[in-house]
Amino acid sequence: MAASPNLPPGFRFCPSDQELVLHFLHRKAALLPSHPYVIIPDLDLYPYDPWQLEGKALSEGKQLYFYSRRTQNKITSNGYWKPMAGRGEEPVVTGDHHHGNRIVGMKSYFLFYTADGIKTNWVMEEYRQSESCTSSSSTKSSKKTRDRQKQDHSKWVICRVYERDSDEEDGGAELSCLDEVFLSLDDLDEISLPN
Repeated sequence: MAASPNLPPGFRFCPSDQELVLHFLHRKAALLPSHPYVIIPDLDLYPYDPWQLEGKALSEGKQLYFYSRRTQNKITSNGYWKPMAGRGEEPVVTGDHHHGNRIVGMKSYFLFYTADGIKTNWVMEEYRQSESCTSSSSTKSSKKTRDRQKQDHSKWVICRVYERDSDEEDGGAELSCLDEVFLSLDDLDEISLPN
């Protein structure tokens, strides 16, 4: 699937973390109709290696988006997704002028490793709804609907998968021109100048 085919020319699918949770994942978990312009497919992620997602997931630039069922088993035929070291779950927070900031979801990072344990540059950001988001919305609905929403809530996640550049390994920090000059000055000690 290429870029969202229903978007008008010039528009791109570039949602923030908040938008992914509130406008897409929340609607999916609550069994509400999806946005007519953006069709994010349901995929069972784990039989697919990340390079096999092209053509199956919603693609925008180098990022792939899809819904999947939440599972602990993140093993594919050629590797596995492992939580990214040093990055635990991060809250997805929305700013509400009336009620202040509130947590609406959680974001987890995963790296893809080959079956041999070799780390690749493939990253997956997995978003899930927070428990508080579900409980507040379910107080307004019937018990039957609440049970159905609670059940669906825990199962659905939305994933953003991309291959990062190899120079992003150090956190993606780029050197400024001034930093490069200072680093090159360190090399002057090794250069012998004529007398």
